[in-house]
Amino acid sequence: MQLETYISDLLYRYECVTVPEFGAFLTQRVPAVINITTNAFYPPKKNLSFNEQIQKNDGLLANYIADVEKIPFEVANEKIQKRVKILKSLLTQGETLTFNNIGEIVFNSDGKIQFEPSYHLNYLTDAFGLSQFVSPAIAREVYKEAVQTIEKDVPVAFTPEKRKSIPYFRYAAVAVIALTLGGYVASTYYVNQIETHNQLAQEEAFQQLDTKIQQATFVIDNPLPAVTFNVTKQTGNYHVVAGAFRVEENCDKKITQLKAEGFKARKIGVNKYGLHEVIYASYETGEEALNALHEIRKTSNKDAWLLVKKLD
Repeated sequence: MQLETYISDLLYRYECVTVPEFGAFLTQRVPAVINITTNAFYPPKKNLSFNEQIQKNDGLLANYIADVEKIPFEVANEKIQKRVKILKSLLTQGETLTFNNIGEIVFNSDGKIQFEPSYHLNYLTDAFGLSQFVSPAIAREVYKEAVQTIEKDVPVAFTPEKRKSIPYFRYAAVAVIALTLGGYVASTYYVNQIETHNQLAQEEAFQQLDTKIQQATFVIDNPLPAVTFNVTKQTGNYHVVAGAFRVEENCDKKITQLKAEGFKARKIGVNKYGLHEVIYASYETGEEALNALHEIRKTSNKDAWLLVKKLD
């Protein structure tokens, strides 16, 4: 059994994948990073870590293996236990355990587990298709310094030219100024005419509208009846969870889908991993919740799970 393959598949969707009686592989989202020294841009990703203190079987890994290999849940648990015994035996013999696309585990000099993550695979689905790239530095300041150097080395001097002929340029300048003033006066007059026209048209439109409003009579012969909504608040500390979402918009879409299927779906807040949790419904007793969970896994969502929590 390729245990690391199943773990790798689950790391795309979950923040914690526990191997019973061995430890848990954890992921934590980190933002994009820019190395100002090398001008390298790194996309957002999930950082991998390993915690040997988390060993309680939550059923996630066994349920996934049972679904993929088409075997009973109990058989999947037995296969995991056999694999864990082999892994522990290899560790005590000083071997290094290599999990493809996940990392390496080995005992250090103090006899504790040491995990070295692998960076060949990005488990953050939001960053799918994004890769590292290097951007060349922008040399705007270099060009500016070059221009300043040219201005210092090559000064520009203007020498007045003496003319004996008629100063035509003076007449031309006077003509240009006269034309400019004339155009400005004409333009100002034209703009004022347009503004006056618009103001008169607007006042006339308001007057006509006011006359029509005064002449209108509104009679409601058959008013609509008042509508009363009965809202039932869900209670109970047993909740069947449909999923957890990083983006709240996806959370709202899931609720809309589940309500269309007849479930009393709702949000119950953000968990400790920063994910928005959506539940099918809440139940007063554990028996009701387990029956509902069994039916949901059988008909619509085999990844649903049970959450026992008191909500505010």
